[in-house]
Amino acid sequence: MQAIQCKNIRKTYEGMVAVDEINFEVQKAELFGLIGPDGAGKTSIFRILTTLLIPDSGRAFIDGMDVVKEYKEIRRRIGYMPGKFSLYQDLSVEENLNFFATIFGTTIEENYHLIEPIYKQIESFKKRKAGALSGGMKQKLALSCALIHSPSVLVLDEPTTGVDAVSRKEFWEMLKDLQKKGISIIVSTPYMDEASLCDRVALIQKGKIMSIASPVEIIQSFGEKLFAIRSLNMLNLSRILKSLDTKTSIYPFGQFIHYTDSRGDVSAEVLLHELEKHRVEKLEVKEISPSVEDCFMKLMTEANVG
Repeated sequence: MQAIQCKNIRKTYEGMVAVDEINFEVQKAELFGLIGPDGAGKTSIFRILTTLLIPDSGRAFIDGMDVVKEYKEIRRRIGYMPGKFSLYQDLSVEENLNFFATIFGTTIEENYHLIEPIYKQIESFKKRKAGALSGGMKQKLALSCALIHSPSVLVLDEPTTGVDAVSRKEFWEMLKDLQKKGISIIVSTPYMDEASLCDRVALIQKGKIMSIASPVEIIQSFGEKLFAIRSLNMLNLSRILKSLDTKTSIYPFGQFIHYTDSRGDVSAEVLLHELEKHRVEKLEVKEISPSVEDCFMKLMTEANVG
């Protein structure tokens, strides 16, 4: 039995399609990522899975139970971290945790073994009000509250948004530890670099899933040479690249422009020579390995062309 199943899920808001016939499954004890930009439909999917929203059509299941028909039991089995910090800001760390434990008919002591590695990092601040915590500490408190009733499935909606890089790294290490304990995890993020930390990912844009595979499989599917190009005048470089008849994709990527060419055998040296004819200043061209973000951009380009 899968931990999560979505079958032809569709959701609209005032005629606007937010989730468009979504299908995917999450296996037991799998760390599954839903990767896409803001507005892609991730939060709507998560609200359906957590019984907070009813789909217009299609069905979703948690541990084999229908999210509409068996919502009461599902709410006992899932742990949910919404995208926005939603704990009681005027309660202390300890009071928030006690509150959520009481709601689910348990105690901090009963399930302390589940939250210990996480809660220990903020336990010295247990008397501090939640509203006075840093972003990383709020994140750890929210995860502790989501775990206190020993859920079988964790649903985490953009849990690392707005926190520093160190806290992001620590958080993903905590998720890996929870996965080892047999907890099934589905997490959404707009950060493409976090995709590589998942067992499998679904790349989503405008309510549609474009690809589902492991990060390695997604990168292997890129299928083209990728070049990183930069110069002193990036605006002029972009204009020149867009004028090339052999271009297949061009998009900014940090300090570089990432470029693919319809000539499969083209080399960085050939591209450098061609661009030098346009008198591009301080030009640098190198062939690179694609990332998950590059694959996402390619899929978006192909979808727009289609």
